[in-house]
Amino acid sequence: MGTLQARLAAGASIPAHPLALDADGRFDERAQTALTRYYAASGVDGVAVGVHTTQFDLHEDRGLLSTVWEGAAETADRAGWDAVLVAGLVGDVRQAVEEAELAAGLGYDAVLLCPWGMTERTERTLLERAAAVGEVLPTIGFYLQDDVGGMRLGRSYWTALLDQPSTAAVKAAPFDRYRTNDVARALAEHDRWNEVVLLTGNDDAIVHDLVTPTRVTVGGQQREVRIRGGLLGQWAVGARSAARLRATAVAEADAGSVSTSTLASASDLVEVNAAVFDVLGGFAGCVAGVNEVLRQQGLLQSAHCLSPRERVSPGQSALIAEVLAEFPDLLDQQFIAENRDRWLA
Repeated sequence: MGTLQARLAAGASIPAHPLALDADGRFDERAQTALTRYYAASGVDGVAVGVHTTQFDLHEDRGLLSTVWEGAAETADRAGWDAVLVAGLVGDVRQAVEEAELAAGLGYDAVLLCPWGMTERTERTLLERAAAVGEVLPTIGFYLQDDVGGMRLGRSYWTALLDQPSTAAVKAAPFDRYRTNDVARALAEHDRWNEVVLLTGNDDAIVHDLVTPTRVTVGGQQREVRIRGGLLGQWAVGARSAARLRATAVAEADAGSVSTSTLASASDLVEVNAAVFDVLGGFAGCVAGVNEVLRQQGLLQSAHCLSPRERVSPGQSALIAEVLAEFPDLLDQQFIAENRDRWLA
């Protein structure tokens, strides 16, 4: 686990890999491979597969889940990309452990503990599942926002999760500054404060998280916890720009001087995210919105999702077209146009 934590602590950009479906809603292996090639070429540090952006319903088809996990690993290997591979797990202990074993066999480095699909979802059952899965692979805790299936988790929960030696990192994605602060302070006050890595998953506050330290005093000594990277659905689009923006924001924060240009990029990225994640629609089209960006860019045939509940909201396609036109650099427009045909070949 030491190598994994060292890579994450150095600052990692990890997109949440989408699932490619064709116009008839069938798995599109060609487009799926092209997406992984895009991430490999964009300078990000890895991918998370089987997570919310990949669609949690994927886990209902174990054969397809295995195909998608294996495809990402093999495509990364063929591209010569030393990617951090994170598998998103769902379900109760038995299912989650079986999925972890499958992911381990395919060469994945860690698992993201997604709360979806559990029969009884409480802090106790989440901790029990984390411990069981941690016997197979290092784990990444996950604070998921309520609007897409998350739940409130107290600071004591994060302390207990950090007590587990298999916890390598925590992804804070509650879209809530108070809850994000709970995670950051729980880590800063913990004995493993300089061992476990904190990742941003707050797609609406990416740059803010990357430049904001959390400082606490423990035993008369000041500790500082910094978020230097993230695992994000937003980074499934504009991945090359994301890798560069992450590096710039972290370097400026390290130097103690964050530029107004970087802060302006933060505001622009929030505007992009509002369209992609369907804020006006209450996040109903957040997964389909990621697919719609990639469809408009020609990497996907459609924005279809496995579940009919997941669809682009009325007016969302137009909003996405507007941000693609207004912020082409943030969404890798030229980079994708120049390489799309090669990735799809």
